[in-house]
Amino acid sequence: MKKEILERYERNEDGTLIIDVSTEKIEDLYNDFDKQAHFLKKDLNEDLVLYLVESVSEIGSSAFIIKFNFEVNADAAAILRVRESIKNFFIYMQELTGKKVASMLRSSLIFLLIGLIMATLSILLNQSDLVKEYISVAVIAEGLTVAAWVSLWEALATFLIKWMPLKKKIALYHAIANAKIAFKFHENSQL
Repeated sequence: MKKEILERYERNEDGTLIIDVSTEKIEDLYNDFDKQAHFLKKDLNEDLVLYLVESVSEIGSSAFIIKFNFEVNADAAAILRVRESIKNFFIYMQELTGKKVASMLRSSLIFLLIGLIMATLSILLNQSDLVKEYISVAVIAEGLTVAAWVSLWEALATFLIKWMPLKKKIALYHAIANAKIAFKFHENSQL
């Protein structure tokens, strides 16, 4: 299956996969929602971001370059801005996702501590004579046991399951931010 996916992409002379992006002009790579914003301050087009993320995710760890094909020529300054904006955008996404991972791990630690405290209280209550004397204490002890397991499960689920996809996203954003970028214009001149 992976081989079939990789065959969909062109390769350059050295066998590196090419992620092709074709549009009329450089401005098409950016969101058009803020007409007053300078070219440098505009966000990348959502479709472009989604396409790059899905393509790099699809090709996995294979070497790749991003090749932009434009019908309208651009100067060297515009080309540099595209390179910088791609790099800066995906570095920003990498940092944003890293903060989300850190927040999730903090939450996981908090749930773990709460779960351990509740489990300890539950054990202490279950070993006391109060459980045998008062039904309400027995109910509270059982409630603490259930709450402890729920809290511990949330901590483990976050740590073992939820953070891995985010770590993969960070690696993906890193790969795109550091990708080689090539340009081709309608006159077949490349930079």
